[in-house]
Amino acid sequence: MSRQSRYLFISAVAWAGFVAVTVWTVLFLADVVVSPTVDGPPRTSAAVAATVDLTLLMLFAVQHSAMARPQVKAWSRRHIPAPLERTSYVLATDACLLVILVLWQPWGGQVWQVHGPAGVVVWSLGMFGWILAIASTFAVDHLELTGLRQAGWSTPRDAVRTNRLEVGGLHAVVRHPLMTGLLLAFWATPHMGASHVLFATAMTVYIAIGVRFEERDLRRTFADYDAYAARVPALLPGLRLQTVRRSARRPRRASAAVAVDSQRT
Repeated sequence: MSRQSRYLFISAVAWAGFVAVTVWTVLFLADVVVSPTVDGPPRTSAAVAATVDLTLLMLFAVQHSAMARPQVKAWSRRHIPAPLERTSYVLATDACLLVILVLWQPWGGQVWQVHGPAGVVVWSLGMFGWILAIASTFAVDHLELTGLRQAGWSTPRDAVRTNRLEVGGLHAVVRHPLMTGLLLAFWATPHMGASHVLFATAMTVYIAIGVRFEERDLRRTFADYDAYAARVPALLPGLRLQTVRRSARRPRRASAAVAVDSQRT
């Protein structure tokens, strides 16, 4: 097998893992099909389960954050071929999420339960969140985000497209549509147990911290980011949406590179 063939194969495995883990996570949070689920039957004491779950979530946070740091990236460039650098990140994320899904320990009781039409609405919001999160990967560059483009599955993007600020499409509604979708997916459920609250809260805190640091980096990178942020909310569509629509008619020199979306899937 040639080197290029190996790159294509390994990146395809990482992408397939990304898809499989995403589907598994949807089922995990919906409490259907897979085992364990986020609020499945308890198998140990609440104290032990909560400790295990927090440890698993911390493992994910450390992996996801550490591999995005410049020092770790510099080390990886010395040991991992450049076409597989992003693929290695995706594979590591796949592995950490898989560990969470397999070793998760449900615990605690019911926090809320919504039935009837209201339950359907809440469930639909959760599904919309997943659809928005997945669509957001294509709004940036799905092939690049998952490492397929770098490994040779498609032609590289030109430097102008790669280094511009994306302010159209989903990014004209919120600055971080992937994070908005994930927050909806984590919280919008007709059945919320204590285990699910722990998962959703921990992931929300992680997203909030990640967005804060990413916003700092984006302001350093793009001179016009402050103007963009002034008219487009970070996570929740609000009163400024009409302003965005009006300003969208004006010519704009940048379209929006949302690195937080690229680094935290």
